Amino acid sequence: MAGSYIVYGQKGTGSVPVEATLHLLGEPYRVIERIPEESPGQGDLTAEAMARINPMAQVPALGLPDGQLMTESAAILIHLADSHPASRLAPALDDPMRPAFLRWMTFIAVQIYGLIWVTDDLRRLAADESHQPVIRERVRDRIAHCWRTMDAQVDPGRYLLGDDLTVLDIYVTVVSAWGPRRERFYGDAPKMAEVVRRVDRDPRLQDLWRERFG
Repeated sequence: MAGSYIVYGQKGTGSVPVEATLHLLGEPYRVIERIPEESPGQGDLTAEAMARINPMAQVPALGLPDGQLMTESAAILIHLADSHPASRLAPALDDPMRPAFLRWMTFIAVQIYGLIWVTDDLRRLAADESHQPVIRERVRDRIAHCWRTMDAQVDPGRYLLGDDLTVLDIYVTVVSAWGPRRERFYGDAPKMAEVVRRVDRDPRLQDLWRERFG
C-alpha cells in the first residue's frame, strides 16, 4: 500500500482517534499493532521496536505518505484535518472558532492525556504498592476536574464547536472513555456528554469503534 498512511497503534489507545479520522477522510492506511504487555505475541511491534520508531516508545505514531513520521496525537489530528480542509474536521485558519479548537485540543493533550501515563502503570510514580490507591484517586480526581473545567467553558451545538464534527469531538470521545471512565465523565461534563454520545452513535464509525475501541 505504497503512498498510504501507516498507523503505529494499539486497540483502545490514542491511535484510535487517528484511525477514526483517517476512516472519515477515506484515506488508505494500515495499522502496525504494538504488542500489549498483557498479551505477548498479539501484535507486530515489541516495545523495543516501538522505541526505534518513537523514542518515547508510545503510540500513536503516524507514517505520512511522503515518508515523514509524526508523533503526538493532538498534532497528528490537527495535521490530518488541516491537510483535508474540505472535510471540515477542523475550523479553517480564519474561522472564529479556530482559537477555541487549538485551545481545547492542546488542553486535552496536556492536562488530561498526559495523566493517563500515570494511571496506565501506577508503579511509575508509586514508591511502593501501598501508595498506588492514593495516586490513582488523586490523578482521576484531577482528570475529572479538567473535564469539569472544559465543560463549563464550551457551548456546544450538535458538536463541541458548532454543527460540524471535528477531530476535537473524536479526541474527546476516545479520551473520555479512559480513567475515571465514562460514567464519571457523563456526570462531570454533561454538555460534552451529549456530544460524545452522538459521536459514539455515528454510523460511519460503528465498525471501527466495535473493532478498535470496544
